[in-house]
Amino acid sequence: MDKDKLKKLAADPKFIPGIYNYCNRWCERCEFIEKCLNYAIGKEDERFSSVNMNNESFTGQMIETLKASQELLKEIADEEGVDLTNVNAEEIAHEEKKKRKEDEKHTCAKAAMQYTKAVKEWFDTSEHTFKEKEDELNNEYQLEIPNTNPFEESEVIFDAVEVIRWYQHQIYVKIMRALHGREFEDIEELDEFPKDSDGSAKVALIAIDNSIDAWEKLRTNLTDEEDKILDIIIHLDKLRKDLEAEFPDARNFVRPGFDEYV
Repeated sequence: MDKDKLKKLAADPKFIPGIYNYCNRWCERCEFIEKCLNYAIGKEDERFSSVNMNNESFTGQMIETLKASQELLKEIADEEGVDLTNVNAEEIAHEEKKKRKEDEKHTCAKAAMQYTKAVKEWFDTSEHTFKEKEDELNNEYQLEIPNTNPFEESEVIFDAVEVIRWYQHQIYVKIMRALHGREFEDIEELDEFPKDSDGSAKVALIAIDNSIDAWEKLRTNLTDEEDKILDIIIHLDKLRKDLEAEFPDARNFVRPGFDEYV
């Protein structure tokens, strides 16, 4: 995709500006995909790649898209009077790495990473639980046991697992983005504008909300794991409260499209 085509696509009024900055990246479950520029660009590249994956022109297309993005960025920078040639990439990378190490020590970041590892550990040690539940549901179906709905219960469990897995790493990523962005907002003193860090924190909070709901469903349907799951829920709930205290305005952040139609 060349620069002109990219600009034309971006100018389409059907797209909600910036909606992709505060989403959970779960396009399959999103009602706004037709209004998302990021999704449209991805589909355009996907359409081309599906035809040309084994063709040298596929590589050329990807290079062209990246080049178009760089050209568009430079054009915007020139319009804003920003000289990108004066940017010291090495120095910036060093500062970014230093800041990231500091953010990793934050209470919320550490708790989010602990959660990520706890999810992996729980699933690694719970295969037998799912197998036993599968046998139980198959038995209910075959015997047509009254007052049971094995299909519905299996769908609830499957959906809960999908939700937990989807947000397993994203909570940490979004919290890190919020922590990282806040420092630059403090430097630039953008108090009168909505803060990107609050937006990232809100996405993390919603991910925590959805994850807790999913764990509650598993706790109801996998009674043998009730105590272990409760420990995870308690950990997540504490993280949620700590994050809300750290970013008190996050819940009020208005995400384009999701919280307010643009």
